[in-house]
Amino acid sequence: MTPVWKKTPKPTELIDRVTQAFRLAFGYEPTAVYSAPGRVNLLGEHIDYSGGTVLPFALPQRTYLAVTPRQDRLLRAVTAQGDAGASASSSPREIELGAIAPGAVEGWLAYVAGVPWAMAQEGLVSRDELPGADIAIDSSVPLGAGLSSSAALECSTALAFDAFAAANTGREPLSASDTGRTQLAIACIRAENEIAGANTGGMDQSISLRAHQGSVLAIDCRDFSTRPLTVDVDRAGLALLVMDTRAHHNLSDGQYAKRRAACDFTADTLGLTTLRDYFESTPTLAEAHQLVARWEEQVTAGMVDLPPQTDLPTARAALRHALTEIARVEECLALFSTAETTEQTWAQLGDLLNASHDSLRDDYRVSCDELDLAVNAARAAGALGARMTGGGFGGSAIALVSQELVPTVAEAVASAYERAGFNHPEFLLASPAASAAQDR
Repeated sequence: MTPVWKKTPKPTELIDRVTQAFRLAFGYEPTAVYSAPGRVNLLGEHIDYSGGTVLPFALPQRTYLAVTPRQDRLLRAVTAQGDAGASASSSPREIELGAIAPGAVEGWLAYVAGVPWAMAQEGLVSRDELPGADIAIDSSVPLGAGLSSSAALECSTALAFDAFAAANTGREPLSASDTGRTQLAIACIRAENEIAGANTGGMDQSISLRAHQGSVLAIDCRDFSTRPLTVDVDRAGLALLVMDTRAHHNLSDGQYAKRRAACDFTADTLGLTTLRDYFESTPTLAEAHQLVARWEEQVTAGMVDLPPQTDLPTARAALRHALTEIARVEECLALFSTAETTEQTWAQLGDLLNASHDSLRDDYRVSCDELDLAVNAARAAGALGARMTGGGFGGSAIALVSQELVPTVAEAVASAYERAGFNHPEFLLASPAASAAQDR
């Protein structure tokens, strides 16, 4: 079967499109256009909320906002994607800024409206500094593909309201510094958790606002400190193939929150701030397994409790994933701590990707048939390694593939999907792109 490759419009085309959408919706020209990228997470899945280090990078695919501040506190927004990737909304949705609260707004508008609310809650702006706004949205980040379309929407919105507040006060925008962007990312996380109702960690917003062109960004999720990491697949003759299963995922349906709550509960019963603090020094796989065994002994002895409504095998498996995934990231950091890489370096990275997926599938149980089939078909066709990326339950997988094998691997995955009767997958090649910015 011939693979379907995602077509990404040029930035200028998307800027023109979102500007036209604004003009049609509101009858005048926008004052600015902002954009923020989606992301791929190379390694470190479901550990951001457990204090682990994650290794995402920004995608060239971005969400664009055409925007103008209003003289009142009304927020009006229109999107070309709709609530589930449908056709464009013809009339704006609206809400007063003062009416934004947990449970007060639903669907895609929650990811927009939650941002100014969270910025005020975090003390980044005062109520009087934030005007309402007219907003039009368009995006090349696929919805439901596990590539963080929600964070891209939040972060582009954050840049717009940050600019409004700076103009009203005469201060420098928070987006002008990494420290300020960190604060905006924290506000976006709060917006997603409390207004959109998806209790995610902070990886997606952090990379969207703080990415480095050409680099993976190592983010320590205990304090959100970062450092760029050079993982130059192109120079090694390799490629990162993104395989969108087109099995739509939804992180606000309760499954994600259930797993996070179990990790948070386990850390709390151990007297830890996060599960990362369970390690005594730099995490290793050997210590991860030792800590799981220690925890099980404590549970058996009645010294610590199991997470609510969770049996011992399930809780043990979830903890094993969290601790081993934290350790796998540390192994990856060590692999790329020097400027030179060898074939063995890339083979080891492939092994880490494979082990990550196997753990997410078997221990954390956040994979699905479509993700597993993409991973297995890519491996069988010659990928060095493959795994699901993102929250799971659908979305996308990635494969580390030699450049000459990319067509072969994509065709193998597409053919496997056709035989299984799944939706046709879609493919793109990922390379580290720039962070959120003003485009016009």
